[in-house]
Amino acid sequence: MSTKDRIELLQGTLDLLILRTLQPGPAHGHAIAKAIERTSADVLQVEQGSLYPALHRLIKRGWIAAEDGTSENNRRAKFYRLTAKGRKQLSVETGKWDKLAGAIARILHSSMEEPS
Repeated sequence: MSTKDRIELLQGTLDLLILRTLQPGPAHGHAIAKAIERTSADVLQVEQGSLYPALHRLIKRGWIAAEDGTSENNRRAKFYRLTAKGRKQLSVETGKWDKLAGAIARILHSSMEEPS
């Protein structure tokens, strides 16, 4: 997929996607970014300049926790995991996203009349 076909993420959306990506279990930053890209069929690209501030923001809110570990290629890495508070927030944020996406879809696919 070409770079022009990729979509930048809104801040709150990235938080939601990180929480969802960590739902199955802990992961390090690079793995989180790659999982989001892979799962979105490379439509969504997560830049390091957005990812790490988002991870720090989620830690501050108590939605994720970080622990030092070793990555698949034997490098030191921080592994992030969802907290109990984060699991609850994932449910809340998913509900909000579903409601928002449904409302936008209804507008986009409605037979609105052109303003006069």
